[in-house]
Amino acid sequence: PMASLDEPQLVRKSSHHQLLSTMTKFTGSLVGMGNPLLDISADVGQDILDKYDVKLDNAILAEDKHVPIYKELVDNYSPQYIAGGATQNSIRVAQWIMTANGKPGQTAYFGCVGNDSFGNQLEECAAADGVKVHYMKDESTPTGTCAVLVKDGERCLIANLAAANNFKPSHLETDESKAIYESASLYYIAGFFLTVSVDALKIIAEHSVANNKTFCLNLSAPFIIDFFADQVATALEYADFVFCNESEAEAYGKKHELGDDLKEIALKIAASPKKNEEKKRFVIFTQGSSSTIVAHDGKVEEYKVVPLPKEELVDTNGAGDAFVGGFLAGVMAEKSVGDSVELGHEAARFIIQQSGTTLTKPCEIKL
Repeated sequence: PMASLDEPQLVRKSSHHQLLSTMTKFTGSLVGMGNPLLDISADVGQDILDKYDVKLDNAILAEDKHVPIYKELVDNYSPQYIAGGATQNSIRVAQWIMTANGKPGQTAYFGCVGNDSFGNQLEECAAADGVKVHYMKDESTPTGTCAVLVKDGERCLIANLAAANNFKPSHLETDESKAIYESASLYYIAGFFLTVSVDALKIIAEHSVANNKTFCLNLSAPFIIDFFADQVATALEYADFVFCNESEAEAYGKKHELGDDLKEIALKIAASPKKNEEKKRFVIFTQGSSSTIVAHDGKVEEYKVVPLPKEELVDTNGAGDAFVGGFLAGVMAEKSVGDSVELGHEAARFIIQQSGTTLTKPCEIKL
């Protein structure tokens, strides 16, 4: 008889859970989609950079010759494991700022992870930062990782996408996914995702254009510009905001024969074809501690960066991502582009004083 007494309670419990899950619908404004990766970060000597034929301040996809590095870092360098993935970093930073300014629950993120401890760690970290993650889970492939080689504060990234590479557009066709991205008004996808699924990007980007929402793109790395030029061209037409750093801007200028004057390159990207002609594109080039360039509607402005004393620098891993996160927080708070750039600078300044995108300290950035 005890069992039958318990049953109705069980039924009530599960219907209560269903009620809760429908009540916690995403009502935020920013959605990101990208490659969720766990950073395996260590300080290394020049010998390791030479051994694996990699350069600082660059980001690449792992080839066969790079595969042993992950084990080498784990075995010999006591690395830190830090939640990473460019887009996910930016979304976490944006939410960290929003939460500190009384606006929790503003952000969500799509990506593909494995069903493993690294995937769980990424999910827990994002959730702790207040981001609603709706991962696609790949049962047969491990969660992606990124070797972060740090030397004198500069970083080199070697990404092993693994499960992240298996994101499918079908994940965006589920009711939950649709509810998430249809609620939002601002979208951000790093160029790194162009190697995974242009079709998935187009689902989000088409929705953004059709509803006069705001779509943001990052060019992410020279290899994206050089080897995925068609995919970049496709994504660029949807972009209301385009971000990249000076080495990516130079690569774009070289690839498309736009010269080597960064301001000219920015203006030309800003003027390139655009799906939603109602909004003029903003193009934003960061240059480390040098001024940030913003091109829009035939004009260029520069915003100075307050340099950080060298002894306070931990590593530059995540600096560009943090800039975008701060900027997007500004957009959500309806700040001017100039003010949003300053928020980006503040966020990047904070992140370069941490290992990777570590947000355990309280946010002192005011919107």
